[in-house]
Amino acid sequence: MSGVLTLGETMAALRTAAPLRLGGPAHLSVAGSESNVAIGLARLGHEAHWLGVVGADQPGELVLRTLRAEGVGLRYARTTPDAATGFVVFDRAAHDITKVSYHRRGSAGSTLTAAEAEAAVTACAPDRVHLTGITPALSAEAGAATLAAARTARAAGARVSLDVNYRARLWSRDAAAVVLRELLPWVDTVFASEDELDLLTGAENAVPALLAAGPSEVVVTAGAAGARAHAPGKSLFRAAVPTTVADSIGAGDAFVAGYLSAALDGLPTDDRLARGIAAGAFCVGAHGDWEALPSRADLALLAHGDGTALR
Repeated sequence: MSGVLTLGETMAALRTAAPLRLGGPAHLSVAGSESNVAIGLARLGHEAHWLGVVGADQPGELVLRTLRAEGVGLRYARTTPDAATGFVVFDRAAHDITKVSYHRRGSAGSTLTAAEAEAAVTACAPDRVHLTGITPALSAEAGAATLAAARTARAAGARVSLDVNYRARLWSRDAAAVVLRELLPWVDTVFASEDELDLLTGAENAVPALLAAGPSEVVVTAGAAGARAHAPGKSLFRAAVPTTVADSIGAGDAFVAGYLSAALDGLPTDDRLARGIAAGAFCVGAHGDWEALPSRADLALLAHGDGTALR
């Protein structure tokens, strides 16, 4: 067994430096929570694969070219002529306030099937499969693929991580709760913000209830305040690294990549939190979902502080 397999939708992404309604230049790139994590892991020296579907179009080519250039394995990716690659637009409304609009209904990414997920997990035989709550929100088909990936991974002895990543524009909280709770028995590590915990359990004391439902660790992220990791009988907190924020989009995916990287290295929980927080600090220092994700050599740079010139 080796590496990590992620699955989900990666879209072409447009970003503007000013409100979109004013026109002007836009930057074209790609974005997708699961592929952001894959890129982060690849930059940190791990084998990472992406399972997903793109259209037989130029945006699809951009997605594949970008992931390939970042060292992410694409042997399980599929191109279809029957649906278009999705688009996401990030409209910079004000300082670090971004309006996000999706153009992904019926997109190629939503056609991922359970059979594809099961086959990819079996063929890849990864150490870990990483899922998010975004993929099952895309379609019933993609939801079945998510569940199939989790079940197949656990049956093969792989670990499964789930980042809740709730998107209100994709589905209701009630619909999300039904699907996400069905995944829990197959999940080892849960990543969620405080306001997402109720999607996973109706219990008043959410974390103990989640640990009793299957996961062996629950990581609760709090943005600029840091993160806390819970496991049976212990809880550890790590404060965020003070840094100048240029763009907070993608910070959660960066944290997950750093945390999983340290887990793959066999490091203890405190070191996992530290690497996750460091990766998040790199991400928010520049615009883009994944462009500023660190390499392993970069991680030590934060110790020098903002404004340092290394000559």
